[in-house]
Amino acid sequence: MPTTEIHIRNMVCDRCIRAVRRIFHEAGLEPLDVTLGTVFLEKPIGPEQREGLEKALEEDGFELIDDRRSRRLEQIKTAIIELVHHGEGVADGKVNLSGYLSEKCHADYSALSKLFSEMKGMSIEKYYIAQRIERVKELLVYDELTVSEISDLMGYSSPAHLSAQFKSVTGLSPREFKALKHKPLIPVDKV
Repeated sequence: MPTTEIHIRNMVCDRCIRAVRRIFHEAGLEPLDVTLGTVFLEKPIGPEQREGLEKALEEDGFELIDDRRSRRLEQIKTAIIELVHHGEGVADGKVNLSGYLSEKCHADYSALSKLFSEMKGMSIEKYYIAQRIERVKELLVYDELTVSEISDLMGYSSPAHLSAQFKSVTGLSPREFKALKHKPLIPVDKV
């Protein structure tokens, strides 16, 4: 039986999945499944239901995605967020970003890269690095791991490589960042 896919922007974590599931439930729709960026329904929704969903989703910071290019962009961003923030293979350092994205998005990496650059105004690699640095900042704020342990966890070749990349992106060393009274974190969906 064919299902209907509804694509949603700004879903970045398990709380987002729960929030979107709740919104659909409150709209009288029971999703078959909810994943980052996608809701699967048994049947299509009507225009009135769609309008109500749009409003409810926007109130919680989400947005329906209609065009194919925007859905693909969101798919790329979601795959990178899953990789960086949910640890799919980062720590072993063996992740090949282009291969990972090609597999996750079922598309040629050069086409994904071109689309991403056109729509986001930055390369996939810069976005990936920005997400990694935000994750490193989170881990530094938690203050449970050393820079060396964070380097291993995030798949950097060495603590020095992590520190150099961190400084080039933030202008601060990890130690200087930890010493800040107010640590500037960027929400994952705003990177």
